[in-house]
Amino acid sequence: MNKTTINREQLERMTREELIVLIESLYKVIEQLQERVASLEAELAELKKPPTTSRNSSQPPSRDQKPDRGEKRSGRRVGAKPGHERVTRPLVEKPDRVIEAKVEKCANCHADLSQTPPDRIIRHQITELPPACPVVIETQTHEVECPNCRTLQRGAAPEGLEPLRMFGPRLEAIVIYYKQEQHLSVERIVEVMRELHGVELSEGGVIAILRRAGEAAQPVAEQIAAEVSMSEVIGSDETSVRVKARKYWHWVFRSVAGVAHIIDRSRGAEVVRKFMGANCAECWVSDCLGSQLSAPAENRQLCLAHQIRDLERLIEQEPNLIWAVRMKALFQEAIHLRNRFRDEGQMTLNGYCRRVTELENRLTRLLAEDQSGTIARKLHARYVKHQDHLLYFLHHPAVPPTNNACEQALRPSVIHRKVTNGFRSEWAAKAYAALETVIDTAKLKGRKAFEALVELMGKPVLPFLDTADP
Repeated sequence: MNKTTINREQLERMTREELIVLIESLYKVIEQLQERVASLEAELAELKKPPTTSRNSSQPPSRDQKPDRGEKRSGRRVGAKPGHERVTRPLVEKPDRVIEAKVEKCANCHADLSQTPPDRIIRHQITELPPACPVVIETQTHEVECPNCRTLQRGAAPEGLEPLRMFGPRLEAIVIYYKQEQHLSVERIVEVMRELHGVELSEGGVIAILRRAGEAAQPVAEQIAAEVSMSEVIGSDETSVRVKARKYWHWVFRSVAGVAHIIDRSRGAEVVRKFMGANCAECWVSDCLGSQLSAPAENRQLCLAHQIRDLERLIEQEPNLIWAVRMKALFQEAIHLRNRFRDEGQMTLNGYCRRVTELENRLTRLLAEDQSGTIARKLHARYVKHQDHLLYFLHHPAVPPTNNACEQALRPSVIHRKVTNGFRSEWAAKAYAALETVIDTAKLKGRKAFEALVELMGKPVLPFLDTADP
């Protein structure tokens, strides 16, 4: 655009048509400048927005920007707090081996002290692992021709030592544990089994074990899913997963009955409906995803952890937004009130009911405030729509205020995705989900994951060993 200057005398000499043309050109320039100003203002607003972190959004902590080494991370003192007692590793009451360090003679006068009883014994224990040595069990099946009827009779191997089995349940459980819980690739499992356990395995052997484990876990996982779908309170969440280089969705459904994992192509409500079947939960705990809100349930509880993070983001953008500050404080007080009454037992029932009524009245007053002209208008509209689903947990002790348990159940899947980059086949994804269902349900019921995997893979063969368990 060329810069031109027109003085008053030139304007007075222009005809009406020339002035119209000039004004039209000026209007075009003004429109271009207005668009440019609007674009720059939008860019400036984006620059002023606080960065997205795990504190103000659902972004995982692993994606947060790490502070520089020279940057002061926090003002907290590193180490134990003053006044705390020192905590050491407890001694084992019955150690496997005891070695006495006796005093033979006096280092000063060289007197014989070998028969002198000690004044005090100082105990110190060292824990060590014995060298790993696999045990190979051979079965020799006898074949005998019956002298009476001339038919060939074959001996039956004991349960757990069937001829088609190549590895024992404990060995197979270790392979599955490395894959499911430690997220090792097939190549690294081969190396770990060779280096730490002295077992030579091929990659095909590892894959065969995982496929067999998935098939064994499938009916167990289906039974667990059926029990979860019939629960009164169900929490659910989902995250993305890669299957055959395509985007799938990893769903989790959690209740007191168990934890059910499902990997599906869809993120839609049909996954929830298929899982629930004809069942209807008393309360559904989730975020605000449409497919979650359409789950068959009589009541709902929105995850307050999600709401607090959304409010924190608004506060970082606009610190003077009092409505967001009050709403965040209300949610935090509600969670604290529930924990005090349920876990600590420091409140009477009447006192608890009085505080619940106060919080509900505060919520009603906050939602009555007009937020149409602020950046909180979307959250305000959400809370007005779901007012009955925000503090529902205060009236029902079995309903949690957050969906954190489901997010924690999905965290291993996210780690698995980052480490292994997903699944190369659908059977692998299906096997992973079924095994996670078995493992997480075992943990929920207070069992160890490895024990559950050994039980899943068959009867242990250790009773057939003459030696102790290595």
